[in-house]
Amino acid sequence: MMAVDLDRLSRPERLLWGHGVRKPEHIDLEAIAGASGAHVIYRKLDGCAARLVAAGDRAVISVAADDNLGRKRFSLGHELAHWMQDAQRASFKCSSTDIGPQNAEAKSIEADANSFASQLILPDYLVWPWVAERKPSLDLASAMGAAFQASLTASALKLLQRTKVPIAITCHDQRRLKWSRRSRDFSTDFYILNELHQDTAAFDMAFGAAKGLSRPKRESASRWISGPGVYRLEVWSQSIRLPEGSVLTMLEVV
Repeated sequence: MMAVDLDRLSRPERLLWGHGVRKPEHIDLEAIAGASGAHVIYRKLDGCAARLVAAGDRAVISVAADDNLGRKRFSLGHELAHWMQDAQRASFKCSSTDIGPQNAEAKSIEADANSFASQLILPDYLVWPWVAERKPSLDLASAMGAAFQASLTASALKLLQRTKVPIAITCHDQRRLKWSRRSRDFSTDFYILNELHQDTAAFDMAFGAAKGLSRPKRESASRWISGPGVYRLEVWSQSIRLPEGSVLTMLEVV
């Protein structure tokens, strides 16, 4: 029997607990939606990743059918958040830029929905016992994504929350740094470079045919970050090309 302090659970965690969720495979978002009066359909959507239309105590949540499983689940969790927290509005039409775990820290209705979705899919009371003492890596994030049916991006960002290691998650396309997040121990004196260095695995993935998860590589920190003393430092880097073509990288300063 797992020991959980119910008073310390977030709202989405209490929702999961109330539905009997004790293991990752118990997280059934469609069932939770149905119990709250929301019918979920997967269909082709133009101009958005998901939408919510509500009338009284009933709602219909539409999710883009052509997204991958992790993305679809996050989109559903995002719209469930709107249904449960923002019922004063009759409809939401959320774009791909609105929905995403990388936007969960901003201060807006959409960011609140992203934070809710993150906890609904990767609840603390299940994630941290699962992680235990394992060191953060994209391999671990991939395993977490498989266990919780979450996206690799959401899983990697979850690992940042409690690690005591100086780690950053970056997302680049061929032109620029799209976004980055860092752990509390990753120095604010360091800045992630805007462009990918040609000698990194991430560059090969962004501009070439390289696919899959790269092996962790120890390399000069100056390929990834700028700041005081970076030329004397090294980083462990590991990258993967995401379905939309951008490249996600986990960096650990050593």
